[in-house]
Amino acid sequence: MRNQRGKRVPGAAGTAGAPAVPGAAGGRGGRSPVTSRVELEHLAFELFAERGFERTTVDDIARAAGIGRRTFFRYFPSKNDVAWGAFDEELARLRADLRTYPPDVPLMDAVRQALIEFNRVEPAEIPWHRRRMQLILRTPALQAHSALRYVAWRQVLAEFIGNRIGQDQHALAPQAIAYATLGVAIAAYEQWLRHEDLELTELLDAAMRELAAGFAGTVEGPPAVREASRTGRA
Repeated sequence: MRNQRGKRVPGAAGTAGAPAVPGAAGGRGGRSPVTSRVELEHLAFELFAERGFERTTVDDIARAAGIGRRTFFRYFPSKNDVAWGAFDEELARLRADLRTYPPDVPLMDAVRQALIEFNRVEPAEIPWHRRRMQLILRTPALQAHSALRYVAWRQVLAEFIGNRIGQDQHALAPQAIAYATLGVAIAAYEQWLRHEDLELTELLDAAMRELAAGFAGTVEGPPAVREASRTGRA
């Protein structure tokens, strides 16, 4: 899943790389115009909570932020992308992180640790991250867009897994583990949204350990699975 971790990407504390906003009239209540992507994201989350995602337009967000439509689109390609923040940057970071795990680290341990780090959120950003995930997981209008993001996320994992086990990333085993890991992440997030006293990283850790136990010794599988894995036919 996508995460903004409170370090150097929107939805978190960092604003490095966000384009500056030209001077404009103040937004709601005379506030100064936003000057970073993270500020625009937070403001949009407030509007979504007040009006609903579908009833809030790009024009509404831009007007409240004290910026023009063109400036909004310098930050986000569409309204749907606001919930996902700097997703492409985060995927690049996940891919780079996975490459740091040496071959002697068991595959599922590497996936578990990378997933936890990818979803680690700074304390100050937790309320905003809850809003983000509520939008992503519970807004029907976002589901088609989210499905595309999930595909990209799974392929980063499948690429790593395939390289580790010597199989094509589109083969059965890499794809099965990637799909299962996504399911674990979504299940952990659903628990986290329902129970505010739970720690997200602990939920992810526990669920991934259960998943690893289920995959233990079965990456190769029976002959039919091995053949499908080698050829990429699932």
